[in-house]
Amino acid sequence: MITTAQMKELENNAVQRGISKLQLMEAAGRGVFNVLSGKFDLPNKNVLIVCYHGNNGGDGFVAARYLCDICEVDVLFLGDEDKLKDDANANYKRIMHNEKIQFLSLEDVSFDDYDVIIDAILGVGIQGALKPELINALEQMNSSRAFKVAVDIPTGLNPDTGEQLEKVFNADLIITFHDIKPGLESLKERIDVVDIGLR
Repeated sequence: MITTAQMKELENNAVQRGISKLQLMEAAGRGVFNVLSGKFDLPNKNVLIVCYHGNNGGDGFVAARYLCDICEVDVLFLGDEDKLKDDANANYKRIMHNEKIQFLSLEDVSFDDYDVIIDAILGVGIQGALKPELINALEQMNSSRAFKVAVDIPTGLNPDTGEQLEKVFNADLIITFHDIKPGLESLKERIDVVDIGLR
């Protein structure tokens, strides 16, 4: 298992070895795609990726770029463009004019229209209480008939303690990076671990 602090240390060590955080994000998003393509007949699936403005959202943007070549992909961006972190912003810009990807607002989304919903909202970057709009989105995501996938950590779950906030994404599958986080121990049966090159 690995804590958030240990993950950050590994990421910093990787950067010192010449592996950029943008490369790590690319590996994470590609890893999400690889896991899903091994589990689903993706060409026949409709996929919704729900993103925020942190690095977890950046992983989602990368996954969208890979997925859109073989299935229908919509992106629900709940964040603020002005708050996008550098690497997430770079990947946001790579897909924002991609004709294969449709960006939607929360009011436009019918969550039951999708076969797979991917939570790329907060991940390990969770801090403080959830904003009301995120709680609203999570409630609708959880009530959907879709297969639910969390990127790294289900939104609303503390990666180190397993403590739950007001609402937690009810993931059927958790695609976590490098190693299982302590807060995921009780959910081990639902986890696929992806190597993103931190070793």
